[in-house]
Amino acid sequence: MSKVGRPRNQTARRQALVSAAGQAITERGLEGLRIKDIADAAGVSQGSVLYYYPELDDLVLEVHRGAVEGYLESRQRAYESAAAGSPAARLRALVDSGLPSSAEDSLHGLLYQLHRRAGRSPGHAELMTSLFGREVGLYATALEVGAAMGVFTLAASARDLAHGLVALEDGYGLHIVSHNAAVRPERARELLLAQARAVTGCPDL
Repeated sequence: MSKVGRPRNQTARRQALVSAAGQAITERGLEGLRIKDIADAAGVSQGSVLYYYPELDDLVLEVHRGAVEGYLESRQRAYESAAAGSPAARLRALVDSGLPSSAEDSLHGLLYQLHRRAGRSPGHAELMTSLFGREVGLYATALEVGAAMGVFTLAASARDLAHGLVALEDGYGLHIVSHNAAVRPERARELLLAQARAVTGCPDL
């Protein structure tokens, strides 16, 4: 297990502990998470973890927040990198950025574990809701731009279609990280793009 170096200031120490906790959750699972696992991953004492995060739930919430922001930033970069291309290229970039690369995809696996806290934690529920809404916003923008350029003929409002695409993406992603052999990443991509073609009337997707 890799060690997280000792940072010099409190902000960096907190960030290192958040990173170590994310690593521990990925390796051991959320339900079996112990302070010792986080301390070992960070290369510090258990007392050091408790000094910065007396409540384990507060640290787990920070892990969730960081995972959501990192994931959204990667999706935004994917969209912007395709912004000079066609509307179809932008939509394909969003599809590609939203699916796990494999059943062992660490970021998606971490997010799905943390989302399970939403049912009993307002903080986790807020993060899950925010992530969904911002993903819908990305898709809705791509669909609206395509429609405005006359490339897409939308079967419903852009926002309604975006909701459906994100929900499908989430469902396929969960099957992928759950090792469902019937839903491989490449197959999930094909199915999402087929849905995108159906709701946009764009054969280039």
